[in-house]
Amino acid sequence: MPEFTHIDDKGQVRMVDVTKKKETLRTAKAQGVVFMNADTFEKILARDIKKGNVLETARIAGILAAKKTPALIPMCHPLNITHVQVDFFPEPQTNAIRIEASVRLKGATGVEMEALTAVSVAALTIYDMCKSHDKTMTLSNIRLMEKSGGKSGDFFRDPDA
Repeated sequence: MPEFTHIDDKGQVRMVDVTKKKETLRTAKAQGVVFMNADTFEKILARDIKKGNVLETARIAGILAAKKTPALIPMCHPLNITHVQVDFFPEPQTNAIRIEASVRLKGATGVEMEALTAVSVAALTIYDMCKSHDKTMTLSNIRLMEKSGGKSGDFFRDPDA
């Protein structure tokens, strides 16, 4: 079983010391899905939600969330992120919007949490902007799709898994 890096030999939580780690290009891509009723889906695409442009607001929220991840997740390091991208893919067959976030930097620790946080907050923003119209929305399948860089190497999830 792998050692937990955020717990010391006394069982106390600690932040991992990355001082001696080599800086490399680190990337991560995460995704999630927001399922909704057909009317809500159509209103989002038509930009007919009273609170404004749902997807552009969610994009901004996701980008900001990636940059603020250490303020939300206690053991995450503050990072000098060099790129965040949040994209939306409407899926009419399921009345869903798939969210993808990619994050990168050159540094000593990875950006998986930043990508996952970006997707999560973008999904929550969609929910927040549409909740008065559709309380049945479901946030689902938030997961890491790929990462590169660092000692643990590359990871690629089968997109159908």
